[in-house]
Amino acid sequence: MEISTTRSTTAVSDERLAEILANPGFGNHFTDHMLTVEWTPDAGWHAARIEPYGPLSMDPAAAVLHYAQEIFEGMKAYRHPDGSVWSFRPEENARRMVSSSHRLALPELPVEDFVACVDALVEVDQRWVPSAEGGEKALYIRPFMFASETFLGVRPAQHVTFMVILSPAGAYFKGGIKPVTLWLSEEYTRAGRGGMGAAKTGGNYASSLVAQQEAIGQGCDQVVFLDAQEGRYVEELGGMNLYFVHADGRIVTPETGTILEGITRDSVIELAGKAGYQVEERRFSIEEWKHGVTSGEITEIFACGTAAVITPVGELKWDGGSTPAPAGGDGLWERLRAQLVDIQFGRADDTHGWMHRIV
Repeated sequence: MEISTTRSTTAVSDERLAEILANPGFGNHFTDHMLTVEWTPDAGWHAARIEPYGPLSMDPAAAVLHYAQEIFEGMKAYRHPDGSVWSFRPEENARRMVSSSHRLALPELPVEDFVACVDALVEVDQRWVPSAEGGEKALYIRPFMFASETFLGVRPAQHVTFMVILSPAGAYFKGGIKPVTLWLSEEYTRAGRGGMGAAKTGGNYASSLVAQQEAIGQGCDQVVFLDAQEGRYVEELGGMNLYFVHADGRIVTPETGTILEGITRDSVIELAGKAGYQVEERRFSIEEWKHGVTSGEITEIFACGTAAVITPVGELKWDGGSTPAPAGGDGLWERLRAQLVDIQFGRADDTHGWMHRIV
């Protein structure tokens, strides 16, 4: 794919950029440029370009605004101690976008083109990647694809736009990592069999917001969803996958199919397996959670995702009851998190071949 580049004439000054990178937050600031590629049935993927970041001009009848035909990805670029810039398993993000494209009837962007587009934009805006001495600061990468055709008929769009934008991100946890308190949603479900649960599409996140709102109203940090068919089996949080560590060394994580196949999730499974833990991907009931914690059989629970990496899980609450945080864990979540973060930031050897050099 050939990508043209038009440099911004109003790029953020070095002084202002230093201020932003000192305290970037998450999703608050955006880099000087963005990448766009168009697709039509006749021309395929074409008109790939990097241009100054700015608002989009969209027709009110654009299909995405009416039928939510869109998908996205989330990943990061990391500055290593030698100044180089790397991404983490970008091919897996690309493959997941292909899978999401299939489910949403969108055109598939080839893996190599996805990676090339991300690399090209990060290279142009590499000065926005925070310093390696900045704790866990990184450059968040948001590739997304949407139906841009002006048409109100209900069918797959004949004009689709793929874009990439970048945003510097600070450490997810300010003041140290603390166990998250979870609210069990018994009214709302996230996805059903044959639905879009395994696709990374905005509709899944939109459907989780009312339950997340309920969780916050109950003094909790996140919401836990159960399966739509029986209302018995744990699926995932609003945006993170779950793991349950047992006293005998087993780790259970809910099987995929109606949940997102997280790239951090897969990485944790591999790291835990190499550390000697038996990892089971299977259905895991809410009763097994409650009984396992109270009996001491479950010693540790943690969640993972791109933004938080890994975070411990504390108390589980529901209407009329609660289960306390597990007791007796040996800090497996902490060791796995340190391993993963050290690989991402170049502080440990990447024996898995996960890191991809951009600059």
